[in-house]
Amino acid sequence: MISYDYYRIFYYVGTFKSFTQAAKVLGSNQPNVSRAMNHLEESLGCKLMHRGKRGITLTQNGQRLYEHVIIAFEQLELGEKELDKDVNLESGQVTIAASENALRLVLLPVLHDFKSKYPEISIRISNHATPKAIKTLQNGSADFALVTTPLTVREPFTMDPLFNFREIPIVGPGYKHLTKSPMSLKELNRYPIISVGRDTGTRELYVQYFLNHQLTFQPELEASSTDQILPMVENDLGVGFYPEALAADAIERGLVYRVPLLEPIPDRTFCLVIDRSRNLSTAAARLIDTFVTETRI
Repeated sequence: MISYDYYRIFYYVGTFKSFTQAAKVLGSNQPNVSRAMNHLEESLGCKLMHRGKRGITLTQNGQRLYEHVIIAFEQLELGEKELDKDVNLESGQVTIAASENALRLVLLPVLHDFKSKYPEISIRISNHATPKAIKTLQNGSADFALVTTPLTVREPFTMDPLFNFREIPIVGPGYKHLTKSPMSLKELNRYPIISVGRDTGTRELYVQYFLNHQLTFQPELEASSTDQILPMVENDLGVGFYPEALAADAIERGLVYRVPLLEPIPDRTFCLVIDRSRNLSTAAARLIDTFVTETRI
């Protein structure tokens, strides 16, 4: 196998048509460059250049080889420049699998600051329920996932808790009488319940929450996303469990009302999930560090 260094020297000799100039660029000297080119010609078994008083002239074989070498070195230089940009966060792409609540309560505020610092980084977000977000990470379609408990992961995945949040029962104007005094979950269960669909972490949480109080969670209305619960509640379709932080504005405006509940709803946690068997790009690693720094419990 011919040394890469011989081709590197040949590239500069062919470019400058001069051993002296090539040696200067390479930080070497003319005898070393000449010796390397002699070795290259011997290895290939053909003449690559003519040495003359006016400099170097490539032979037909030398010109053919140079045309291939210049393409290789241009690609290498391009690759080095791209890597340099990625390492210095001047380019790159990060793909995030995020649950809806994680997107609205954690992801968007952090991304705003991150994009201000690193505007050249491209961010792609796939919005999924927690189980599907984990599957997206498993098949390599995302760099990391931001999801909500309840959640269980196995190696090589790791789960890093970042931020706690709470959900509350809310009702529209037609059910405002339910807000007058604290009521039990059993009493609340007599009214229509609005929930997100099956195969979500949220649905799993409330199934277990109701079971813990000897009740069956049987929502009468199913929303395809958490976002749909709020307008359904506003229109008096039933009782919805909704993130307290996201409900605050609608409560302040008198569009919905919080129902005081005797049995506390378990807190939930936003978690960062990473596949430790994969190497992350510099951009993805920096964004993860940003999440951990700004949102850790």
